[in-house]
Amino acid sequence: MRFRMIASTLAVILFATGLASAGDSPDQKREKTRKMADQTLQELYKLQPTAQPAIQKAAGYAVFNNMGTNLLLVSTARGSGVAVNSNTKQEIFMKMVSAGGGLGVGVKDYRVIFVFANDKALAQFLDSGWSGSAQTDAAAKAGTSGAAYSGAVEVSPGVWVYQITKNGLALQLTLQGTKYYKDDDLNKKS
Repeated sequence: MRFRMIASTLAVILFATGLASAGDSPDQKREKTRKMADQTLQELYKLQPTAQPAIQKAAGYAVFNNMGTNLLLVSTARGSGVAVNSNTKQEIFMKMVSAGGGLGVGVKDYRVIFVFANDKALAQFLDSGWSGSAQTDAAAKAGTSGAAYSGAVEVSPGVWVYQITKNGLALQLTLQGTKYYKDDDLNKKS
């Protein structure tokens, strides 16, 4: 009985988060994603002023919003975002999904900003997506790489990540079991 109630609650939460933009056209979804990315970057720049020049000098960046749920031993998350090539200004719309285990109950709303220090790191992210593993659950270190990426964590060569929660800039990344990939529907030419 208790398991059935928990499973039903999880299904309702996942269904509700999926309905949030279900009726939007692709153009509306792209515009909402752009607005979310702009707002997230502005918030990051207030929380971590050194992030703005670092992102402006980077080969590209990606911004995602994520909604995660955790019910007893099952945790899931889904979200969307946009990656931008700083040189060409090309936007690539993307999705993310996450699943894992962890004891707890709750909903977590957070945003993730990837910064790509070079073209190779950006191209690899766009061509292959990215999968978080246990190694990306690392603490941010102030002054890393000469303070250019202060408050961020290097998750792979040339890829730095900031995570913002409702409490501010997170000092611990939680990207385990997360897959980032292109959103084919939003990247189609209309």
